[in-house]
Amino acid sequence: MRVVFAGTPDTAVPSLRALIASRHEVVAVVTRPDARVGRGRRLEPSAVAVAAEEAGLTVLKPSSASDPEFLDSLRALEPDCGAIVAYGALLRRELLDLPEFGWINLHFSVLPAWRGAAPVQRSIMAGDEVTGATVFSLVEELDAGPVLGTLTERIRADDTAGTLLERLADVGAGLLVDALDHIEDGDIGAIEQPEDGVSYAAKLTTDDARVDWTRPAFAIDRQIRGCTPAPGAWTTHEENRLKLGPVEVLEESTLAPGEASIGKREVRVGTGTTDVRLGQVQPHGKKSMPAADWGRGLGGATTAVLR
Repeated sequence: MRVVFAGTPDTAVPSLRALIASRHEVVAVVTRPDARVGRGRRLEPSAVAVAAEEAGLTVLKPSSASDPEFLDSLRALEPDCGAIVAYGALLRRELLDLPEFGWINLHFSVLPAWRGAAPVQRSIMAGDEVTGATVFSLVEELDAGPVLGTLTERIRADDTAGTLLERLADVGAGLLVDALDHIEDGDIGAIEQPEDGVSYAAKLTTDDARVDWTRPAFAIDRQIRGCTPAPGAWTTHEENRLKLGPVEVLEESTLAPGEASIGKREVRVGTGTTDVRLGQVQPHGKKSMPAADWGRGLGGATTAVLR
């Protein structure tokens, strides 16, 4: 089957590579335009563009998925199906109808739970014990198309959004290829998503990532892990932002919410329930470091207040 693949970030690369290794022919790869990154604001291609070019594939980078020239290019390729993983733009009806078998999407949740941009992050932050991946037929409504296949994955106690998404990207790649195999063989049926159980995973903002130390320790732990690596959980110390890596929830409650106890080997902070031990932190304008190193740089202070 002739397939067009659309994707942009690192999490889409395993699916592209699995598709290249499959029995299907990847006739083109669609990705977002090169973006400016880093302090030098250099234009760099997406992770999917790099992987596609390394494989010698045709790469299309439309500024808009509804661009007439882009649509003409796809028509000329005569794809049988489109496969999309974290592309980053909505596909309109004209594009959805272009391949004979339409488009299928790999989404990192068990739909209809956590439709939207940040399903893995929101699932961790909500305290879910299990998440997964779903392949479904793309429709114009957000992540609402009929389901072609699902898998589940346990959320580990130390999972961050980064580690969990990496795992789901790897196992989800096989699910995507399997769905394409069965579409070509004509022996797969799509199941409409139930109307109950729908939840939405809005993109995380910097405000979502700010820690409120009056919340319970377990909720702060989930928030920080859900915001790691992006957008990055944070608090403030003396009005300067302090980025936070995952913390360890302790059994004792010895400190007031936001009160930090600075020791030679650890920094503890009070919450609405028990204390937490800070892991890696990143002060404004500096590199990430162990919390104890940050504490030693505060001029001998034994306490601090985080807000």
